[in-house]
Amino acid sequence: MNIKSVESIARAVLYEGYMLYPYRPSSVKNRQRFNFGVLYPKSYGEETGSDPSSLQTEVLVEGDSRAAFEVRLRFLKLVDRRLLKLAGIDPAAVNMAETALGSSFETCPGWQEATECEVVVPTSSLVALSSTPLERKFAFPAQEDWEPVHDSQGRVVGMIIRKQELVQGKVEISAVTADDQLFKVRVQVKNLTPVEEPSSPTGRDFALMRSLVSAHAVLGAVDGHFLSLLEPPEGMADTAACCENVGAWPVLAGDEGSRDTMLASPIILYDYPQIAPESPGDLFDGTEIDEILALRILTLTDDEKDEIRNSDERARRILERTESLPMEHLRKLHGTLRELRPLKEKRP
Repeated sequence: MNIKSVESIARAVLYEGYMLYPYRPSSVKNRQRFNFGVLYPKSYGEETGSDPSSLQTEVLVEGDSRAAFEVRLRFLKLVDRRLLKLAGIDPAAVNMAETALGSSFETCPGWQEATECEVVVPTSSLVALSSTPLERKFAFPAQEDWEPVHDSQGRVVGMIIRKQELVQGKVEISAVTADDQLFKVRVQVKNLTPVEEPSSPTGRDFALMRSLVSAHAVLGAVDGHFLSLLEPPEGMADTAACCENVGAWPVLAGDEGSRDTMLASPIILYDYPQIAPESPGDLFDGTEIDEILALRILTLTDDEKDEIRNSDERARRILERTESLPMEHLRKLHGTLRELRPLKEKRP
């Protein structure tokens, strides 16, 4: 698996929809977030009847008895951030480390940030997986962090509290022989996070704090090759059509023509997806055009920019990066011509 060659597109999938233009919490589109690749606790999904707690992806791997398979599950774990004024807190007990929010703490609303999580499943022989499925359980514990907020004189006037809930689940991998030197491999990811008490809140925000958000998997073939499910080799279309994918769609990833890595994404992609080389960085919206978003960001008012700076660290970096873009870089975002490819001949 060439993880470096797919890092940029996998990261774009991880943060797709994390926060959308105009990157302000008060914006309607940012009041209900994280719609892609969310695996909720099973009890919440059963209650709503429509929200999944698991995903499944199936792929085809060519290889002999030496062929092996590896999986990297990646997702976001949400962090609830709240502001607490200093009442009842002993200033002498507070770490006086600086904070980026400075004296603007009063405008800092409650917000859901995110931290990145990765589960690496050990490389396994496809022959072994055909006889004994592999199960890998994982758990990311609950935790709470406190960060001091200072006024313009350097005095501690409040605390930012970041709280995470327990998230746990498992990855299951199995394989069957589909043909001579051809394996069909199934990867299932399940959210096993318990809801402690029946009387606990059951709203979406409560469930999201215990969910796998933007869940996707990077799959690797060792001493073997993946087959494209979008454009399978001649004679393999029926076999490819039998692969059942629910909540994630696998595509070939990495350098064009390579077949050792697939990205199983909750967003439908083509084989070998790429981020445009002219892109200055993450914008959390792969369906938009960087030039349009950059120009829109530059037209925001000072009050709107202040709200961005005081709401989310990743959004603040987008704002600062866009404001510092030189004019020649903005010009590169406009009118780029990609490699021309001949159209396929129509079949009679």
